Amino acid sequence: MVDDHRRPPLAEQLDLAPHPEGGWYRQTWRSPVEAAFPGYPGPRAAATAIYFVLHPGEESRWHTVRSDELWLWHRGGRLALRLAGAGDAPGSDVVEVTLGPGVEAGHRPQVVVPGGVWQSAVPIDTEPVLVSCVVAPGFEYADFRMI
Repeated sequence: MVDDHRRPPLAEQLDLAPHPEGGWYRQTWRSPVEAAFPGYPGPRAAATAIYFVLHPGEESRWHTVRSDELWLWHRGGRLALRLAGAGDAPGSDVVEVTLGPGVEAGHRPQVVVPGGVWQSAVPIDTEPVLVSCVVAPGFEYADFRMI
């Protein structure tokens, strides 16, 4: 487990902060285009992007985002991305997708999590995992729920 009071080297190099769901992040882009989207309580950026790092022993807690979220694997070990339905809480039928470098072994370099689907992630291997997450319409904490 990484000490939340001291940034690990990769988080330091990318200037990442602790994420409320676990791991480390920094918003890297917010589209300057804003619009009112159906089902949202106010205008949203067209899209947003973050760097997100999980170290062995860290976990992205179960959460859901109103918008679709595209996960893009960059480096490190494999990452288990768990999806568990779109109800009021994660369902018992969990689907696990592996993001990672081994396409020939069934790893995926990118995965889309549809808006409203419960998700969590955990590193599989012994090295930190660096991904980017792109959310469209753009991420706002008002659209985020976490267990």
